[in-house]
Amino acid sequence: MQLAAFNALNRGDAVAALRPCLDVDRWLEQVADARPFPSLQALMDVARTTANPFTNAEVQQALSHHPRIGERPTAKSAEASMSRSEQAGVDPADVEVARELAEGNRQYEEKFGQVFLIRAAGRTASEILAALRQRLTHTPDQEQAIIAQQLREIAVLRVEGVISE
Repeated sequence: MQLAAFNALNRGDAVAALRPCLDVDRWLEQVADARPFPSLQALMDVARTTANPFTNAEVQQALSHHPRIGERPTAKSAEASMSRSEQAGVDPADVEVARELAEGNRQYEEKFGQVFLIRAAGRTASEILAALRQRLTHTPDQEQAIIAQQLREIAVLRVEGVISE
């Protein structure tokens, strides 16, 4: 969608256009309410800083839509399509890395009670696995801050994929 068309949408349609990027109502509403944007960069700047900090409930809402790293969502939604594209560097044919990611996901969920989240776009499976292992050493408070940052990075990348100049 072109930025001009996004700027012209009614609020409900603007929120709907952004929802695949990050399913956090406060973020969606604040980004939609900041229209019109003079440039894609201005939109990205707002997307990067809006609704900061996320509440724990908002993080949990957003995480409920994210698949585990290494698992390819099969749904036909825009969000599932974005996730498949973002995880392109995770080759399911690499059985050993897939096994290690699955085990790391299990350990992470056991320790933190939620899915491991990382901006996977542009990262290899080995890089993701190294980050997962490193993040398993964090405290829950440290991890919450990182998850919020990762959600924002993913949202900004997705906004770039949904809206163009």
